[in-house]
Amino acid sequence: MIGGERGWEPPGPREEGIQRPCAVISFTRGGGQTAARLAQGLAQEGWEVENSCLPKWAAEFPQAKPVEGSLAQWCGQRFRPGGGLVFVGACGIAVRTIAPFIRGKTQDPAVVVVDEKGEFAVSLLSGHLGGGNRLARAAARILGGAPVITTATDVRNRFAVDVWAQENGLSIPSLALAKEISAAVLSGEPVAFASEFPVEGTVPAELSGGPDARLSLEVGIHRKETPVFAPRCLVLGLGCRKGKTAEEIGALVDRALAEAGILPEAVAGAASIDWKRQEEGLLSLCRSRGWPLRFFSAEELAAVPGDFSPSAFVSRTVGVDNVCERAAVLASGGGSLLVKKQAENGVTLAVARENRRICFG
Repeated sequence: MIGGERGWEPPGPREEGIQRPCAVISFTRGGGQTAARLAQGLAQEGWEVENSCLPKWAAEFPQAKPVEGSLAQWCGQRFRPGGGLVFVGACGIAVRTIAPFIRGKTQDPAVVVVDEKGEFAVSLLSGHLGGGNRLARAAARILGGAPVITTATDVRNRFAVDVWAQENGLSIPSLALAKEISAAVLSGEPVAFASEFPVEGTVPAELSGGPDARLSLEVGIHRKETPVFAPRCLVLGLGCRKGKTAEEIGALVDRALAEAGILPEAVAGAASIDWKRQEEGLLSLCRSRGWPLRFFSAEELAAVPGDFSPSAFVSRTVGVDNVCERAAVLASGGGSLLVKKQAENGVTLAVARENRRICFG
């Protein structure tokens, strides 16, 4: 979304065991050889690679999957946010193939074109937000070629706010603001910077603007009058009586976050006790909001150090004196309890903040 609408959240850092999909396709014998090298190298770097070729080359490249149907059908099935496409061939083929599927910066995957000899890797689409520049550099590194990058901040070696936000797992409050900051950086206009979190590394000179700067880049989890780049660093600890609906649980979540002035975009996930693994209302809420949901045993929760709000009833029922606070702290990696136990209509909630730093360089 753009402007004052809901901000865009970039793909988070790669989690352990989770791979980004990348589809590689070639059209000639030489291209097939290059594609095989590239697919192997990308897989070693953690991509989930699918290597495809035209049916007439299938016998020569048994490790590649022959394209079924038209090239447009092949592309449409793989043109998804968060992934990558590499065309080993001419830029014209790639452009004509992807054209009907292009939607916008927040929805397009990374698209890279590699010549069949592997001498150049061109970042064609979604260089920053989709990771096209990163994929092009990886392809060039694997093939011993040269990356071709055309985005202005990269060419001029300037701070790129969208890339930096992605690397730090920050939601971008609006693409309009990101574009405005980038334009200011390229024109030499200083931008102010502020963060609720400790900063690691050297803040770029482009972000040296003072309090009178026209634009500011603020990082935090709290609502302000100005737009805020929010890191996904909060974990909700949730508990509920049996049969509570997603709407009932969500009502407490929304109220508690609003009262604390916390941005919903800062929520990274939720946690509860393993007794609630089949609680449909809890599962449905987390599915609808895109929150990973973790479960812990009573023994694991009881072992969490800290000062928590005890409940004799909860202790008798599930074997530990508090679920929501302990679950939030444990799932946050031992972070700090930001919102203590809230209770409403048979639902309990607590919020913990991970120990997070904002990194430059």
